[in-house]
Amino acid sequence: MKKIIAVVYNAVAQESQPDELDVLDQVAAVSKALTDLDFNPVPVPCGLDLEHFKRDLTTLQPGAVFNLVESLEGEGRLIHVVPYLLDSLGIPYTGCPADAIYLTSHKTAAKERMRQAGLPTPDWVGPYQAGMAVQSRALIHLKKGVTDGPWIIKSLWEHGSLGLEKENIITALPDRLGPLLEKAAQGLGRACFAEAFINGREFNLSLLGDGKEVRVLPPAEIRFLNFGQDEPKIVGYRAKWCPEAYEYQHTLRSFDFSETDRELLSRLSDLALSCWDLFSLAGFARVDFRVDDNKDPHILEVNANPCISPDAGFTAALDRAGISYTTAIARIMDAVIRAGK
Repeated sequence: MKKIIAVVYNAVAQESQPDELDVLDQVAAVSKALTDLDFNPVPVPCGLDLEHFKRDLTTLQPGAVFNLVESLEGEGRLIHVVPYLLDSLGIPYTGCPADAIYLTSHKTAAKERMRQAGLPTPDWVGPYQAGMAVQSRALIHLKKGVTDGPWIIKSLWEHGSLGLEKENIITALPDRLGPLLEKAAQGLGRACFAEAFINGREFNLSLLGDGKEVRVLPPAEIRFLNFGQDEPKIVGYRAKWCPEAYEYQHTLRSFDFSETDRELLSRLSDLALSCWDLFSLAGFARVDFRVDDNKDPHILEVNANPCISPDAGFTAALDRAGISYTTAIARIMDAVIRAGK
């Protein structure tokens, strides 16, 4: 009898935004791969009614869960709830453990952990919660001294570049950012922070583990084509999710590098592996970097639950490495099976 695998994902509605609806493409792709691997995949949506979700799992009695949950009812800050619940139920699941998902999804907590470990990450101010009293001095994290920016205002919890556009780049002294952040928080998942903007090259490094070893997949660079000299080069929401937008059409992913980048790419790979160890990652993950004009790398984010839809950067990195999608899913499942023993 084929082992049942619950493909758990955040429930979406017809009117959901494109970044949320993308999870349905992931469910379809993962389910096909699991079927090819002789599993019996059963899609299971999850919302905030956790009792209903628990009943679904109890009825299904899956051998494991393939966790694709990115948020609950549009709240990225709840991404860790499902893996913690699965831990309490004793059901093994794919990807990173609950603690790793929580620590990496809280972007400034992740930055604090990286800085304590000596890993390079840009200076930041915050976080700020909507309605929270401004406490600017206690929330300033500077390593290179006082600067007036530029800064980029980011959501504390939300991924998929939610609310992130060129309008988020501002210039101000750190102790003047508090009121600006408090105002911006309402539109950025009600919590945000300001990060020193690195006006340089952007890289994504995906990692794939099978419970025994981890492999850094071929690095990708995000290239900004025909952007004006004064146009900030960022992968904003329009660049990711709006095909008709100029940013989408001129922000491309490339795996082709010259020999002069060899040393830099090796360093990025080492830093990605350091993040894997620091946060106890598993299964699959992605680390995003900016590299400044001095060729110094800066870790922007560690994504412990990256998108694995057919057109995602993670899948493109698999293709570049000569690893089929089904083979990658098999390795991810191997990690779950080993962890469950």
